[in-house]
Amino acid sequence: MAKGKTDSRTAIGLKCSKCGNMTRRHTEKNTKNTTDKLELNKYCPKCKSVQVFKETKIGK
Repeated sequence: MAKGKTDSRTAIGLKCSKCGNMTRRHTEKNTKNTTDKLELNKYCPKCKSVQVFKETKIGK
């Protein structure tokens, strides 16, 4: 049987560091293992190039 979700994973949003565009970039991170802010290289359609996306909070 599959395990259920644990409380150690939280939902985060990703925001482009160059233009500030937040285009449906949602992911999860394990807060026990990764305590620093997450930074990933993703394609930004507004900049039309690969940029660094930084972790932000998801508004409810």
